[in-house]
Amino acid sequence: MKRLEVGMEEKKKKLISLLESYGSAAVALSGGVDSMTLARAAYMALGDRAVAVTAASELLSEEERRDARAGAEAVGIRHVILEADDLALQEIRRNDRERCYFCKRHRMEKMLSWAKQAGFAVVADGSNVSDRSDYRPGARALQELGIRSPLAECGFNKEDIRKLAKEWGLAVWDKPSAACLASRVAYGLELTPERLQRIDMAETFLRELGVKGQLRVRDHGDLARIEVAEEAFGLVAEQRAGIAGRLKELGFAYVTLDMTGYRMGSQNISLP
Repeated sequence: MKRLEVGMEEKKKKLISLLESYGSAAVALSGGVDSMTLARAAYMALGDRAVAVTAASELLSEEERRDARAGAEAVGIRHVILEADDLALQEIRRNDRERCYFCKRHRMEKMLSWAKQAGFAVVADGSNVSDRSDYRPGARALQELGIRSPLAECGFNKEDIRKLAKEWGLAVWDKPSAACLASRVAYGLELTPERLQRIDMAETFLRELGVKGQLRVRDHGDLARIEVAEEAFGLVAEQRAGIAGRLKELGFAYVTLDMTGYRMGSQNISLP
């Protein structure tokens, strides 16, 4: 246990030192625990020479928007919202296996442009070493554009980040991971504002019913595939009539519960 604590202290010191070396930084803030923890560290290291920037579009859920605003306010860091207009790009709308690359590149180019004009030396994101276990073409865009990932560079994994966020009193320390809404849509189905909105509304409805922990409503066209943690199976079963009714109101013809439960990046299983 002592070794783990010493290792965490070393990582924290390394992280703050690295951020200080930037001189100034714009942190890409999504509203999740990774980016919020990085924003807190950046503010500790740089004060007013750090800023949090949220790329807003139809791909960002309302919950994530709220958490980004509230989190930045709690940290004390200045918060800027950039309109990303992701769906203006055909490469993103067509939703093939490279969608995440084009989306990340599009957003980060906007942030880099804004940061340069505003006088910030570095743009950083909350990627960490745990992200390497999933298919993430967006990571290639980060490398190409020179975006820094301080948490990954300092050896932080997801568990480390949650522990640090809890230590710092961040409200999102135990918030379930939440990728963008586009990650719920089966590859090959076009991304539209209506499709993304119905996913957001479906997940909000399930949360309001009391579903806790990890939750995804995967869009397969006519079919909605619900993924929840196994401990939520009973609640979903008890509420199945209401859930099916509401999701059909939102435009799904079929509603199913995935019996394997939540899996990170489950849409990637269909990729060769």
